[in-house]
Amino acid sequence: MDKRDFLRTVGGALGGATLGLVFTPAQLRAFSALPADTLAARADFWDTLRTKYRLPSDFIHLEHGYYSMQAEPVLERFIGHVRAVNLLSSRYMRTVQGTNKARVQARLAALAGCTPDEVIITRNTTESLDTVISGVDWKAGDEAVMAVHDYGAMLDQFALMGRRWGVVNRTVTVPLDPRSDDEIVQVYANAITPRTRLLMVCHMINITGHVLPVRKICDMAHARGVPVMVDGAHAFAQLDFRIPDLGCDFYGASLHKWLGTPLGAGLLYVRRDRVEALWPLYGDEGQPLTSIAKLNHTGTHPVHTDLAIEDAITFHEEIGIQRKEARLRWLQQYWTTRVRGVPRIRLFTPSDPMRTGAIANVGIDGMPPGELAVALMDRFQIFTVAIDTAGVTGVRITPQLFTTTAELDALVRALTLLAS
Repeated sequence: MDKRDFLRTVGGALGGATLGLVFTPAQLRAFSALPADTLAARADFWDTLRTKYRLPSDFIHLEHGYYSMQAEPVLERFIGHVRAVNLLSSRYMRTVQGTNKARVQARLAALAGCTPDEVIITRNTTESLDTVISGVDWKAGDEAVMAVHDYGAMLDQFALMGRRWGVVNRTVTVPLDPRSDDEIVQVYANAITPRTRLLMVCHMINITGHVLPVRKICDMAHARGVPVMVDGAHAFAQLDFRIPDLGCDFYGASLHKWLGTPLGAGLLYVRRDRVEALWPLYGDEGQPLTSIAKLNHTGTHPVHTDLAIEDAITFHEEIGIQRKEARLRWLQQYWTTRVRGVPRIRLFTPSDPMRTGAIANVGIDGMPPGELAVALMDRFQIFTVAIDTAGVTGVRITPQLFTTTAELDALVRALTLLAS
């Protein structure tokens, strides 16, 4: 078999099966006439999507923010990729893995709204952002700005930079229910000094679901000569945006949350003019200093996961990002509006719908978050996660597109009963 025939064989093994469509052409024609906000409440549309997932039958799953399962069509393609790569083994790795990864990377860049030379595929947000944090050429006394609500792994990495290089970390507290964007921007502005080398901000805070005004924060920081790194773990493929439009210098995300890829897929965006100054975690003398590929020297890794990213993008694009964002916000508003103001129930998520997405956090006065999470699971078979940090003392509720109003009604009844 010559190389041309081999490439055709690989193509057939990896791409021969068509990805099952979410909707029939007739359904798409009928639904496409409806605005996204109207379609968000249409059970027939989302019930059809629900059939594309295999869901647990013994509990109500409301913790999709950590890792959300793949749709069955994507899962089947992923399993096919595993089998095909396993069959070809070293020959696949030594001949076409680079070509295939470049194709997937270009598809991912198009989804992010940037160019392929500004994006690499990583394993998760932590790896992406820690690559940036570790890659800055820190000097003793340099300062970094972040929030107490930021993800613990990145806060730990900044702490490591403090111990290793003498970096001074300045933390701010983001208001839980701000009156304006300016209130948030000013919190970050107040922490910047002439020694600030990097500012980190969440696009969507993972413990509260608060969507921050990233563009305004970036504009403010850049006016002071400070680059901005954005934690987009929960925003990417949930909110409708293009990364360059945010004005940030670095952006990291996990694809196994809202894009629906297999576990262990993420992205790192580095604005082209910021690449050269970053040190890579692992040496790769074969890459130019100006190439983002220098940050992606990972050795042998599960290439079948990379291939499934492309399938997940196809599935995601058929649903449509505007529909996804509208549906996820609608689900969150469906249940939070029913418990907001109920005695003893406290929400740690902004009341303004446009500052939110799918995620919300709810607590009960006098009930520790861990006890609340256990009570919801043991007494009502509702799975959540307890959050007890940075002044947030509740459980995180994260529905998915296929979550039903009946499941959220069960949550409202459970919370009301526990609060009474």
